[in-house]
Amino acid sequence: MAKQLKKASTTPGKTTKKPAAYVTVDEYLQQLEGSLLETLQVLREVILSTDKLIGEQIKWNSPAFYYTGAMKPFDPKEYKRDIAVVNIYRKEYVLLVFPTGARINDTSGLLEGNYPDGRRMVKIQSVDDLKTKEKVLQQVIKKWLEGVE
Repeated sequence: MAKQLKKASTTPGKTTKKPAAYVTVDEYLQQLEGSLLETLQVLREVILSTDKLIGEQIKWNSPAFYYTGAMKPFDPKEYKRDIAVVNIYRKEYVLLVFPTGARINDTSGLLEGNYPDGRRMVKIQSVDDLKTKEKVLQQVIKKWLEGVE
């Protein structure tokens, strides 16, 4: 789990700095340790190696992967550029959330959930679990990329 940042001092007369937000995925990863860090590092490599048009950023305070290529104009609330966002609020696994996962024709059964907002998810228990899902995950991401307008 990410280390908690210390709160800035509110003592009168003292100059304090507000803790910096994560700016890059590398900075985010520096706050992790143990099996979650290892799993997330391998997951990052798997996703970024799927296609050269996949980028990464911090979004919603977590590592996120997005399409970097040209797209038709759209309402940002539709999240058409966002491929997947990492959620590590549980210590037992990494949850990979596809905000628009419902539009992927996933015949493998990798994507879980049937949320009204179109989200679909993949639980990744460990690096070994990720290795068993790697090829299917990359196929799902490629199907997502095929649907870009």
